[in-house]
Amino acid sequence: MAICLIIVSAVLFAQDATSLQEVFKKTYELEYSGEYSNAISLLKEVYNEESYEINLRLGWLTYLSGNFTEAIPYYQKSIQLKPLSVEARLGLVYPASSLGNWTQVETMYKEILKIDPQNSLVNYRMGLINYGREDFNTAAQYFQKVINLYPFDYDGTIMMAWTNFKLEKQREAKVLFQKALLINPGDESALEGLELIK
Repeated sequence: MAICLIIVSAVLFAQDATSLQEVFKKTYELEYSGEYSNAISLLKEVYNEESYEINLRLGWLTYLSGNFTEAIPYYQKSIQLKPLSVEARLGLVYPASSLGNWTQVETMYKEILKIDPQNSLVNYRMGLINYGREDFNTAAQYFQKVINLYPFDYDGTIMMAWTNFKLEKQREAKVLFQKALLINPGDESALEGLELIK
């Protein structure tokens, strides 16, 4: 009897997995054709509150459809289900930033850096946030991590150059502006920085 129940359960699980795969496949097709509402409806038909994947997908599709407020709880549920998920936190940033909720954006970034301190994308974005606040010392800490991980990355290099310039570290800024020109020859931002240093 127990063996029969195990076999039946395995067959039902396999059927559920296959049908869910078909639903996901269809939602990708609908997403690519811009039919976000139809993709959302399809996922809601098979919605399982305990499914990280469904909640994450609904968060993304709902964000794409412009329903930013509705997208956030799906991402929050995904984070609840997978507390170490970086992707769900990055996903939540999209609707939060679209709503202008910069406190929530920064909170997500800080949570990500607790999980993954070397995350170059988040370090870069935190650098930009602090640069925009004119907190150049803090911005430099974030940009430094980026260029340590990706020494030949243009974005990190040019922002570190400008940050050094703002901190009146002219020699360091000059070296980085010149490096930016190796990465992106003729770069206007780097040329402007070098002109200001003269």
